[in-house]
Amino acid sequence: MRVAAVDLGKVRVGLAVSDDLGVLAHPRAALAGGNRKKLLGELTLLARDEKIHRFLVGLPLDRQGGEGREALRARKFAQLLADATGREVELVDERLSTVQATRRLAEGGVSAKRRRPLVDSASAAVLLQAWLDLGRQEAPS
Repeated sequence: MRVAAVDLGKVRVGLAVSDDLGVLAHPRAALAGGNRKKLLGELTLLARDEKIHRFLVGLPLDRQGGEGREALRARKFAQLLADATGREVELVDERLSTVQATRRLAEGGVSAKRRRPLVDSASAAVLLQAWLDLGRQEAPS
């Protein structure tokens, strides 16, 4: 079962997809976040073409675990994504994923200038890999 993770941003939307075995997360090119209808169309095509069974959407929580305006935006988007694709959509806590992704890119020698367009998808990959590592994927029926 293949899974895709989405790190929702207003300008860029990070994207990562699992391998066929559901073991490794692979970052993909970020998508434009400004046009919701176009974004949903691109994700619908991804779901069809790459046989994605489930999407994870990052849920931005504050340090105490509370939800603000951005969390509500993510919840609404998750519902729109489920409606558009017909796939399961799960919200996952994204606290510290961007920090972790930025750190990994820096450790990999990626300059600060080159990091900016990569960090969204790297963050989505961090979310997806953590989810995969927890074994939250259901066995295919």
